[in-house]
Amino acid sequence: MKSISISALGAEGLGTALLVIFGVGTAVIAGDTVGTPGIALAFGLTLLALVYAIGPISGCHINPAVTVGALIARAITPITAAFYIVAQAVGALIGALVVLALASGRPGYSLSSDSLGTNGFAGSSPGEYDLVSVAVFETIATATLVLVVLATTARSVHPALAAGIPIGLTLTVLHLLGIGIDSTSVNPARSFGPALVAGGPALSQLWVFVIFPVLGAVLAGLIHRFVLKVPASTDTAVSA
Repeated sequence: MKSISISALGAEGLGTALLVIFGVGTAVIAGDTVGTPGIALAFGLTLLALVYAIGPISGCHINPAVTVGALIARAITPITAAFYIVAQAVGALIGALVVLALASGRPGYSLSSDSLGTNGFAGSSPGEYDLVSVAVFETIATATLVLVVLATTARSVHPALAAGIPIGLTLTVLHLLGIGIDSTSVNPARSFGPALVAGGPALSQLWVFVIFPVLGAVLAGLIHRFVLKVPASTDTAVSA
């Protein structure tokens, strides 16, 4: 994208909201039924569909980490990146509020005890993984996702034909591994929305799911630019 447009920002906000609604929503509302594979597929398939739906409009970043990676790879400008990240954060918050509204319709649901699909480490981790394990996972997993995004949307391929499936499948695989570690972030916006709504430990630990995914994104951008030496596309699509 060479200039900022309202439609692109709207697409980023809407796409991020939908990723939270169907990804986090599946974890919160149907997690006991579908289990880890089902939650992983909810995130991956939602992202796959959104690549094709809004990719032509905004590039379908729907993830600040992807936006940072695209910035490092010189696929977008700093001002565009800043606006994208704001739109993604707003969309994630709206998505989290929708998930809370849906979950609250079940008798006995309590935000304090049932959570909202938030990410965390130590006592807030599903497997009680410590900060080091979570930091390493988020850095490596996000770098992998962003590198796949940059590679599959490079100028040497056609994003509309090639990007959606590998990106969606990558997010699915990352969730299969990460759900038991920290509920899987690899997307600061996905973590931001639920944490802001839930508050408590999720909000106090949010910094982890901003710093390390961004670190992974920077690494991916640098690898793409200087090691793989593939020109990044200004149509960079996606992620979670």
